Amino acid sequence: VEVNLQSNLHVLGEENRLIQIFTNLVNNAIMYSPKNSSLTINGYEQNQFGVIEIIDEGIGIEKADIGRVFERFYRVDTARSRNSGGTGLGLAIVKHLVELHHGKIEVESEVEQGTTMRVKIPVNRIS
Repeated sequence: VEVNLQSNLHVLGEENRLIQIFTNLVNNAIMYSPKNSSLTINGYEQNQFGVIEIIDEGIGIEKADIGRVFERFYRVDTARSRNSGGTGLGLAIVKHLVELHHGKIEVESEVEQGTTMRVKIPVNRIS
């Protein structure tokens, strides 16, 4: 795991909900990546948003499925999901929580190459 966080990055948000967002995204990145692969977390400010990226080298998501991954109960890889014991609600909850923070979530993915989940939350200007 490589972590690159801008030291003075502060976002507006409820701490426990932000933890829930990033715990879910990091757990998914680990669950859907092969052993000994890399996981990178970047954090920086861009256009009035704090941006956190979770970048994995996992199984990836088909282009046709990217638009659906935030739907409740939607499973990209049903065989693997069944083995993981998940409910199919994690990313739907993540999207809801990000939107409650007036943020955005974006997905970039290539099958067998990995996925980038990018969360954008408005910055908090500390005096």
